[in-house]
Amino acid sequence: MTARGEMVMEQPSEDTLKVILSGHWKLGGELPGADKVQQTLEARPGVRNLVFDTRELVHWDTGLLTFLVNLGTFCSRQKIRLNRDGLPPGAQRLLELASAVPEKTDARQAAEGVSFLTHLGNQTVDFFRSAGEMLEFLGDTVIAVQRLLRGKAQYRRSDLGLIIQACSAQALPIVSLICFLVGLILAFIGAIQLKLFGAQIYVADLVGIAMVRLMAAIMTGIVMAGRTGGAFAAQLGTMQVNQEIDALKTLGISPMEFLVLPRMLALGLMMPLLCLYANFMGILGGMVVGVWMLDIGFIQYYNQTAAAVNLWNLGIGLFSGTVFGVIVALAGCLRGMQCGRSASAVGDAATSAVVTAIVGIIVSTAVITVLCNFLGI
Repeated sequence: MTARGEMVMEQPSEDTLKVILSGHWKLGGELPGADKVQQTLEARPGVRNLVFDTRELVHWDTGLLTFLVNLGTFCSRQKIRLNRDGLPPGAQRLLELASAVPEKTDARQAAEGVSFLTHLGNQTVDFFRSAGEMLEFLGDTVIAVQRLLRGKAQYRRSDLGLIIQACSAQALPIVSLICFLVGLILAFIGAIQLKLFGAQIYVADLVGIAMVRLMAAIMTGIVMAGRTGGAFAAQLGTMQVNQEIDALKTLGISPMEFLVLPRMLALGLMMPLLCLYANFMGILGGMVVGVWMLDIGFIQYYNQTAAAVNLWNLGIGLFSGTVFGVIVALAGCLRGMQCGRSASAVGDAATSAVVTAIVGIIVSTAVITVLCNFLGI
């Protein structure tokens, strides 16, 4: 018995080479390399069979398997038969498992350079495919809404209540902070310019109209896109990975009605209320600057804001908030339904949902602004 791995080679016949292994063939010890056997085989071209004798082998682990795999790769290239009968039974089974599924021929291909036109074409194809999937999703959403109006939609009212709670009360702290700071920043920036003309009182008009007409809805929509839209995508993506959505389809339940419809209703209903609250917080932030920094009286600031803001401004803001809520919900659910079947795909879906929702908010803001300018409101 030896304290380390040892190897002896014998040639019992002209076409056979016997490798005798003894001692401890374990990682971390002194092990002979497969190159010694390879050199012997190259020096004796008449050898066509390789056999093993492991009767004196004491202990072994992956150190022995690495030796055998390297030797087997060399023998397969040289057309030499490697006989595993003399190996330990466990090593034979592990080698069989290692060779049961051959490596794909293109598994280690290096990344080939792609020309600009090829990349542009691939991106164009992906864009139109994504646009088609989005239109199909919107069509399914319209059908689900029609079934809701007819009272035939399949969804749980308790789920709608929980989603409303997550989209409203639980979102108040972050909406309060963001909109208060936005109002404060608008007032501070406006005050710097208006003080040049001695018109500090119009800070109230600037903050009031900007927040009520659009800024409160935009900031609330962006906050909800990062907070709620990403959560929707992660929830539905996880269900896609766990095949829960497939189970709903198997049971005859429409995922659009059971999963997407409650989320869209919750955000569509709660966003106008959040926008009202955001209006108050933004005006409050502007009032802090006006009263404490510009020495405007509290009542004077309030009266100026009330005179500047009208119902048209409030209506445009609430309408924009409703549109943004629907966009955030649809973007989150769309990316969640498109999620792949891996854990990393869930994170990608959440990220894509936030980006899609923010882009949708900006585009819809531009459209609403152009329409309002065209209508003169």
